Amino acid sequence: MSEMKRLRRLGEKDFAEVWSIMEQSFPLDERRTMEGQRALLKNPCYRLYGYRRDGMLAAFFAVWELENLAFIEHFAVDGRCRNGGLGAGLLQELLQGLGVQTVLEVEPPDYEMAVRRIHFYERNGFVLNPYEDYVQPALSAEAKDLPLQIMTYPSGVSREGYEGIRQQLYRKVYGL
Repeated sequence: MSEMKRLRRLGEKDFAEVWSIMEQSFPLDERRTMEGQRALLKNPCYRLYGYRRDGMLAAFFAVWELENLAFIEHFAVDGRCRNGGLGAGLLQELLQGLGVQTVLEVEPPDYEMAVRRIHFYERNGFVLNPYEDYVQPALSAEAKDLPLQIMTYPSGVSREGYEGIRQQLYRKVYGL
């Protein structure tokens, strides 16, 4: 990974702040339990990156760095720091720093907020792949499976490439 200017690697000492933003930003079905999320910090493929403004955690990324692929599992900007371009700038810094094909999951474009989120990622170089048979397995006992779609950076993928991504995520991230 190349040098990142504003993003820093986060660890156990930052977890409470990450969890606070995660709870505000993601519904139950899109996150693990607090204990489950904290346990990921022991996985060498799972990394947290964050940006601090005036000492406060303003944004974070939860990234799985896999074989020739990075998966952004969570990305959130603290509500007090949104709509100023911070998220787009940090996302570009992360993508440049990762330097590999990068993948994320999005909700299908079935309602306005999902469409806006997809457009944000498209403006930042991601491509929404047309394959609609992707399901994020339930992340906790209280959560449900979620039908999602895969976006990839810097380009879309073939059906074969998509299947390889799906298999890698299911095996390495979701333990299936």
